[in-house]
Amino acid sequence: MTACGQLGAAEFAAERTGFFPSLQKTLNHIYIIDLFYIDALEGGWLGPMAWQNEVPFPRLSDLVRAQGAMDRRLIDFCETLTPARLDETVRINRETRVQNERCDRLLLHLFQHDIHHRGQAHAMLSATSVKPPQLDEFFPADDAGLRAKDFAELGFSEEKVWKP
Repeated sequence: MTACGQLGAAEFAAERTGFFPSLQKTLNHIYIIDLFYIDALEGGWLGPMAWQNEVPFPRLSDLVRAQGAMDRRLIDFCETLTPARLDETVRINRETRVQNERCDRLLLHLFQHDIHHRGQAHAMLSATSVKPPQLDEFFPADDAGLRAKDFAELGFSEEKVWKP
C-alpha cells in the first residue's frame, strides 16, 4: 500500500486488468474478505453484510488505516492460537447456511486469498508510474537485510516474528 500512496487518486481508482478492475477495488476486496473471515474467526456473525459496500474506503489513506487495524486483529488472533484451537470449528455465516470449517483450514484459505489478490495488485501496480515493491525476500534467514526496511515499517522485528 505504501507504493500505491505514490499514485494520484485517479490513478489509484483507474480501471486495469484484473478480477477486480482497479487497485482501489482489489485492495478494498482484500479488506472486505479479511473482515468477513476475521469476524468469523473471532466468533462474530457479520457474514455477507461484510460486502454490502464493495468499496468502503475509496481514499487510500482511509483504507491503509482500516487494513492496518484489520491486520492487527488477525495478528492478535494468531498470537492466541494453540494446537487445540487450530483444530476448533469456526462457524461462518453464509446467510442461507452455516459453513463449519476447522480454524487451521480457514486461516490457510484467508492467507492464500490475501496472497492471491495482493499479487494481482502488484501486477496492476507494474502498469503504473510507480515501481512495485519487492515481495520475494521475506522468510529465509539470509534475507534479513533485504527485509529490514519492510519489517521496520510494519513494526516487526526478527525476534518477534521468528521467536526462538
